[in-house]
Amino acid sequence: MSLSYTNRQEILSHLKNNEFDILIIGGGITGAGLALQSAASGLETGLIEMQDFSEGTSSRSTKLVHGGIRYLKQFDVEVVNDTVGERAVVQQIAPHIPKPDPMLIPLYDEEGSTFDPFKLKVAMNLYDSLAGIDNTTLANYSLSKEETLKRVPGLMSDGLLGGGNYLDFNNSDVRLVIENIKKAHEDGGTMASRVKAVDYLYNEEGNICGVRAEDVLTGEQFDIAAKVVVNASGPWSDKVRNLGREEEESFYQLRPTKGVHLVVDKERLTVPQPIYFDTGLGDGRMVFVIPREDKTYFGTTDTDYTGDYTTPKITQEDVDYLLDVVNRRFPDAHITLDDVESSWAGLRPLISGNAGSDYNGGDSGKISDESFDNLVETVKQFINQDSSRDEVEEAVRSVEGQTSERDPSAVSRGSKLDVGENGLVTIAGGKITDYRKMAESTLEKTIEILERDYDKFFHKINSKTYPVSGGQLDPENVDREIERLIQRGIEKGLSPEDAAYLSNLYGSNAPQVFSLIDEVEPVEGLETKYLLSLHYALRNEMVISPVDFLVRRTNLMLFMRDKVDEVKEPLFAVMKEALGWSDEQEQAYRDELQETLDINDLKYLR
Repeated sequence: MSLSYTNRQEILSHLKNNEFDILIIGGGITGAGLALQSAASGLETGLIEMQDFSEGTSSRSTKLVHGGIRYLKQFDVEVVNDTVGERAVVQQIAPHIPKPDPMLIPLYDEEGSTFDPFKLKVAMNLYDSLAGIDNTTLANYSLSKEETLKRVPGLMSDGLLGGGNYLDFNNSDVRLVIENIKKAHEDGGTMASRVKAVDYLYNEEGNICGVRAEDVLTGEQFDIAAKVVVNASGPWSDKVRNLGREEEESFYQLRPTKGVHLVVDKERLTVPQPIYFDTGLGDGRMVFVIPREDKTYFGTTDTDYTGDYTTPKITQEDVDYLLDVVNRRFPDAHITLDDVESSWAGLRPLISGNAGSDYNGGDSGKISDESFDNLVETVKQFINQDSSRDEVEEAVRSVEGQTSERDPSAVSRGSKLDVGENGLVTIAGGKITDYRKMAESTLEKTIEILERDYDKFFHKINSKTYPVSGGQLDPENVDREIERLIQRGIEKGLSPEDAAYLSNLYGSNAPQVFSLIDEVEPVEGLETKYLLSLHYALRNEMVISPVDFLVRRTNLMLFMRDKVDEVKEPLFAVMKEALGWSDEQEQAYRDELQETLDINDLKYLR
């Protein structure tokens, strides 16, 4: 049975009529990763998501799988060690998704700067050592002021000291989610979008034994039985945990913050590679400017958020802040709201007790050569397990000239796993780089409960080597593997451009997409690559609405906004025929698309 809308009633029937070992609430990256590991380990696995898969936080990131060099300004070695390690794992299990994309940090002589040249070199050397890329062609290097300006001609020259270049990776957050979901489905899991948990079911002992769910498309409510229920709902974690509770009994641990990104044409802001710099406002924050698909996007803000979680909106204040920062660093750009073609806002599900941001900065004190050498040697010993965390911390404390004060916002984003008195398992917080480890720890807890309470025994898979859907590629030779797929696409009659687009998007699933060229009729106004992508998504990726396809199966709305107007009508024609929409359903989806475009285009601010 394919993961498609045409099979949705069969999927819902399975949810209604079976008892699951584990039922996951939330179809973002954490829930998707847990579903993959759980299904592959043999657990009867169910997952429900009240929106489209990845529609929440997991489709609204900065779209990087970066290693956390920012944490090294506080010398948080262990966090970076974990982060770059997990990035390497993602490269193994989803080799078609993260792409190497070196990052440039320009350095300015300004009060409150995160790095100076020496401190940045310290951080980059430690980073490379932790990532295992020192003494390779991927290793970091420093640039003079002149070299930095030659690399990025439009960059502000006043106060520029130079720069640093280090390895980073771009990412397709939504593709990572859907490939995990698809693999979980392939391994026997039951995945359903547009199904919302509205209450819990309890056994005689008062423990949760399932959920009362609602089909968002029809309003029908039904019960889903499960031995273990896991709350992996991201920013909604507190709300899901408190379903059915009175306010005085409710539990709260999240402090969501909002991040915002704006997209302009590359001709309005041209950068050769991702750039990461201090805002210049003395607020301790840093901002990304990233080229992608003939566009340039920049962000992010980091502000506490208390509004609608489903559709967090960008405010005039957000726009003014980012435009001020970017125009400050690129003084000849003169970017205005009129230049913004697309945008997105997302929420970070921060734990209140560890509410550190990915982007806010710490102190900027300098360190001596002696302190640096001692620190580096201690870190190397730590990595080789010849020294302890305490010894690293002591080396950090002894760094000369380094202030000990740490802004809470500079603490790395942590996650928290706990089991409530009612048996509900909740995994909250974290970031996309951590998703596999968060899923693994949650699965371990689930298996422990199943063994203790139900006498059921499972052995979890090695999730470090278990590929997602589309990930059946040699991770050591990804470029060669992709080129081989491209040639197969060309042999099927595709243009080199279309074959490359589909191969990079779908990885080892690309041949399935190519084969559709023999089955589907050409549609005027819909390029072949988009036509094949659409039919594949309809059959295998639970696409229900045009917005699903334009935002969360492709990046058309974000990075090819002009294409949306071209493909809109043929897209509706294909989907109406494939999904059997009534005229009323079609109009509802047209209204949804227009509302999404209005938000994307920031129409309400113009």
